[in-house]
Amino acid sequence: MRSLPRPRTLPPPRLLLPGALVLALAACTLEPQYQRPDAPVPSAWPEGAAYRTPQAGAAQPGQPAQPAGPSAADLGWRDVFVDPQLRQLIELALANNRDLRMATLAIDEARALYQIERAAQFPTVEGNAGMVSQRLPQRLRAAGQSPQITTYNAGIGFTAFELDFFGRVRSLKHAALEEYMATEEARRSAQISLVSEVANAYLTLLADRALLKLSQDTLKTQQDAAEMVRRGRQVGAMAQLDQHRAQTQVQTSQVGVEQYTRQVAQDENALSLLIGGPLPKSVTDAGAATANANAAARDPLDARTLVSEFPEGLPSSVLVRRPDILNAEHRLKAANANIGAARAAFFPRISLTGALGVASSSLAGLFSGGMAWVFAPQLTVPIFDAGRNRAGLDAANVRKDINIANYEKTIQTAFREVADSMAARATYERQVQAQEALVREGSETRRLSEMRFKNGVDDYFGVFDAQRQLYTAQQALITYKLAGLTSRVSLYKSLGGGWREVTEAAPAANGGARQAPAARPQAAAQPQAVARPQAVAQPQAVAQPPAAAQPPAAAQPQAVARPQAATQPQAVAPAQAAAQPQAAAQPQAPAQSPAAAQPAPVAATPR
Repeated sequence: MRSLPRPRTLPPPRLLLPGALVLALAACTLEPQYQRPDAPVPSAWPEGAAYRTPQAGAAQPGQPAQPAGPSAADLGWRDVFVDPQLRQLIELALANNRDLRMATLAIDEARALYQIERAAQFPTVEGNAGMVSQRLPQRLRAAGQSPQITTYNAGIGFTAFELDFFGRVRSLKHAALEEYMATEEARRSAQISLVSEVANAYLTLLADRALLKLSQDTLKTQQDAAEMVRRGRQVGAMAQLDQHRAQTQVQTSQVGVEQYTRQVAQDENALSLLIGGPLPKSVTDAGAATANANAAARDPLDARTLVSEFPEGLPSSVLVRRPDILNAEHRLKAANANIGAARAAFFPRISLTGALGVASSSLAGLFSGGMAWVFAPQLTVPIFDAGRNRAGLDAANVRKDINIANYEKTIQTAFREVADSMAARATYERQVQAQEALVREGSETRRLSEMRFKNGVDDYFGVFDAQRQLYTAQQALITYKLAGLTSRVSLYKSLGGGWREVTEAAPAANGGARQAPAARPQAAAQPQAVARPQAVAQPQAVAQPPAAAQPPAAAQPQAVARPQAATQPQAVAPAQAAAQPQAAAQPQAPAQSPAAAQPAPVAATPR
């Protein structure tokens, strides 16, 4: 008959208590509990005339309201930049740009450093084998002892493995993990900045080509006018002053042609550097000339065909998506973890050293003899260090305060950049509309001046002045259109870029060979396969103020300088947003001004 198994008995309490104490100490940590600092910015974007845009999605009389478009959180760079050639250039830049490649390699370096800190939680077991041969003098040898002694040994062991009772090693590992995650955000910031730089460079190229075409058309018109004045001078119908004025305009137009020819070539070189290779044939000057011949009536700076409009009513919570803010927060968390390591320096350290092996005087009998072992625990207690540990803790606290200030400054800078981009977007839209009206008026003024000159009412000075003003107005219109487009690019960048393309474009960041981590690491796991921390709730979103009536066309403004491309801000799946607003339909683009006859040129405003 089979006997029943004996019931298991629990160990006596005297054995459970030390084990429970060891487990409790192993779970101990001296890190301060992390709390995200409050955002030192208003919960709503600024309001005023500079921020008012035409109400997106407003229904026209007799027409139903347009449905709301995608929210800002659903936009990627492929949704923002709709021009096919621009998309192609961005894809090439993400695959070939060296700056982005270096940022990607920095992630690999940070991951390796994190693995080093993580490995400190485990003992390093090493194997060794050796031979020691020595010769003793006769005075030190025992009777009958051989003058030469040879010893063979082999074994395995670990040296100075620290039992992390107070969390010093874990705190250092947490700090390395946060530094690794900050490096990933730096790569994402480099990607967003690269996309913005490519977009700005491409838009600048289109604007310079438009200015070049304007100068070429103006030169041809002025050459025809100069020939007419020359013939009039021969028959005595024109004054010598009129002939010199006409020749002055011809030379001025020639100067503009050479200036913009140079700028177009430099723009193409800048784009080639950004994408890391030669420009596609469809983007080069020759390819663009063929495309423009097939679509001569299309405005090359039409915003509807280049850059999409962002939805209205963006909440301030979208700032949490900016990689520079996430980078600053991860570095703040790393500084917080370093405080735990600095606190642990005040407490005892227990380290273990152990070895197990064999030894013999002959190699043949190495494993036939008995085993030898060593176990040497060591307790180190800080008694006097002349204030070293206290100074280390003070330095860790100061570094945390510095990172808090840097985090708050980063948020304030981000808020300012978004507000500036919103103001530029709204004001440039109205400025372009006013400038288009000014160009139409200038074209009509030039037409009437030519009629009065042909009828003998006025001299050629009236035609000269009208042509000069029209040419200046047309140049300013192209400049304002470029500024309006780059303001949309700046808004894309200041909001942290699109977010859907973080995973879509990641394989292209290194020529398609590297897959960016799809998830964020946790504190005690490998950094390749963990989830990213949730973003805390941000201030309540406030919708954009309603649009005001657009002002009438203003007087002729001075030609402004072309806006400079934004510097390279701010990679893995981003944090989830707090609340996503409903996006309104995109506003209608302003009516395109009719093509005016080319005026007499004036000196082009240098960059």
